[in-house]
Amino acid sequence: MVRPPSTDHGDMQNMRWSFADSHIRIEEGGWTRQTTSREMAASSEIAGVNMRLDKGVIRELHWHTQAEWAYVLDGEVRVTALDYDGGNYIQDLKKGDLWYFPTGVPHSLQGLGENGTEFLLIFDSGEFSEESTFLLTEWLAHTPKSVISKNFHLAPEVFDHLPKEQKYIFQGTYPDTIDKERPSGSDAKISDVEFTHRFLEQEPLNTTGGTVRIADSTNFPISKTIAAAHVTIDVGALREMHWHPVADEWSFFISGRARVTIFASEGNARTFDYGPGDVGIVPKNNGHFIENIGDEPIEMLEIFRAEKFQDFSLFQWLGETPKKMVVDHLFADDPDNGEKFWNSVQSAHKDPVTKP
Repeated sequence: MVRPPSTDHGDMQNMRWSFADSHIRIEEGGWTRQTTSREMAASSEIAGVNMRLDKGVIRELHWHTQAEWAYVLDGEVRVTALDYDGGNYIQDLKKGDLWYFPTGVPHSLQGLGENGTEFLLIFDSGEFSEESTFLLTEWLAHTPKSVISKNFHLAPEVFDHLPKEQKYIFQGTYPDTIDKERPSGSDAKISDVEFTHRFLEQEPLNTTGGTVRIADSTNFPISKTIAAAHVTIDVGALREMHWHPVADEWSFFISGRARVTIFASEGNARTFDYGPGDVGIVPKNNGHFIENIGDEPIEMLEIFRAEKFQDFSLFQWLGETPKKMVVDHLFADDPDNGEKFWNSVQSAHKDPVTKP
């Protein structure tokens, strides 16, 4: 930011934010902070929430207008949900696992990790706010007791001590095994919908400079509005020059130090540096790369409001274009180096994370 590359040019809005700069809401045994279009105007398609729960702490039963996608950053968490057909879902997740709850699906979260559980929540609208969540306790606090009594077929006095306001995040009773906790009423049924995915257990695409795993509707069918890639970039390697045609890229940097230059047409380009906990935005169709400028591998998530992950590789595009067309564009006055360039790209291979 202080000494940008000489190739930067023009006027481009800010594309970087750190969760460390977001307001943090601290509750009993947990905290939450968010990055939305209010914190970063460029984040119009996606909002992110970073949340932590201590052992046994519950993010209360709730639902959202937006779909919720999540990645477990550390620890273990139990998720519960009810599908559209009334089936119950319970699963325990660990670091690197995902969940996805479509709009309106009621669910809850409970920290299981001995040292706490942290996760990244993604919502498919930049205007999302954690404050707009539909909470069980808040609904009942604003419903006449006589109505609650009729709804649950119990005397009104049974509900004399319901919470007067939302609980949001609170210390709960540590749960037993899933089999012992699962509802067992005569009409209870287990959901056949798979709301979770073991992301890091996928076989990765091994590139010359790192690894790539992709989770979208092709291998995580319920995730219709969020597609994501888990990417590692070795020291000295580069997430190759590319662009995404259908959605903005919302990146979250888990570890390492990265440099990104965004090309926005009309000669506009701007460079940003990112570290752990930072969020980056690259608008759809803007060319960019991600360079490892640190002394340890980068671990990051590329997240999109899309059903499928899609990108175009500059290397592959030029290799799949006729030689004369490429050389005339770039090396009309330098045929010798034009030949060297063509010999490099003519294989037309795609190497998402490349290392010379």
